Amino acid sequence: MSVVTVDLADHPYDIHIEAGLLANIATYLARYARSGRFLVISDENVAHHIWPGIRTRFSQSDISAELFILPAGESGKSWAELEKLTDWLLEHHVERSDHIIALGGGVVGDITGFAAHIVKRGCSFIQIPTTLLAQVDSSVGGKTAINSKSGKNLVGAFHQPSIVLIDPDVLESLPRRQLAAGFAEVVKYGLIDDPDFFDWCETNLDAFFAGDASARHYAIEHSVAAKARNVAADEKELSGTRALLNLGHTFGHALEADTGFSDRLFHGEAVAAGMVLAFRYSSQIGLCDEGDANRAANLLHKAGLPVTLADAGISADGKALVDYMMHDKKMAGGKLPFLLARGIGKTFLSKDVDLADVAAFLDAQHSAEFAV
Repeated sequence: MSVVTVDLADHPYDIHIEAGLLANIATYLARYARSGRFLVISDENVAHHIWPGIRTRFSQSDISAELFILPAGESGKSWAELEKLTDWLLEHHVERSDHIIALGGGVVGDITGFAAHIVKRGCSFIQIPTTLLAQVDSSVGGKTAINSKSGKNLVGAFHQPSIVLIDPDVLESLPRRQLAAGFAEVVKYGLIDDPDFFDWCETNLDAFFAGDASARHYAIEHSVAAKARNVAADEKELSGTRALLNLGHTFGHALEADTGFSDRLFHGEAVAAGMVLAFRYSSQIGLCDEGDANRAANLLHKAGLPVTLADAGISADGKALVDYMMHDKKMAGGKLPFLLARGIGKTFLSKDVDLADVAAFLDAQHSAEFAV
């Protein structure tokens, strides 16, 4: 078992990573159950596959639990579902001393955390991520949100969990495509500022996808530790340190918007394509060696992820994609900061990118083919 601490001055918390952890979940969480009860939020898939075992463990420890089930996928992260969820929490007499449990992937964690933030001006919550992407990224750091017509995660708040419980064994039930989507966020940590970890991802790609337990544990632990350091240094993205974690997201969110925030393109898939676009653009304007851009694309391609606009199913022109970007939360003074790169592990925040140039670059990418 590994424990990584998110060392925040006002609200430090631990992330526990252990294979088989969910079999002992009552031991971890009994002290958080007010009057021996939990309110649990999940989605249709997790409620069917994982919740029954947890419910049994709770029952054996005399802990009662009520379950709210969200639709699976990004449609569960909407105003309509938020209204249903908050009404349900109030109907079940949620108190500020409750710890609401988010049991699921990033969608479940995001909307549960946001609901916990706004109901009764703030309740506590617990993250139990069940997808790789949620385990290595969205369950840590306190970003909570829902989507709106204007874009992804534009309505939300920072609200840190009290504890995060990660069981790598649940990854065995994930489809290959879901696992690959999460692996994009693992690779991201290497591309940002850790070239040795990028090397590790290249070397251990096959073992990771073959189910090697030690490879998966290491990938999760290393990713979580990297995110914890960034969050502790810049919890609310005020200094720019945490913004590095958004590598691939400015491009990626535009791709998600073009596909209607649907299962046509998973978030991790959009981030993968977005990271490649960030490296390709960096190479085009002379910041990054083309070989590094190709190396990043090659690893993500081997993982089964989209690395071109065609791979991602994108037909919108550059102007339309840039228009989506104009809704980005990071817009300031009419300028949109971009995460660009000077090489593998050399990502930086640029605040002087010409959006017309980005649009022209994206137009050219429609005819681009993947090349190692």
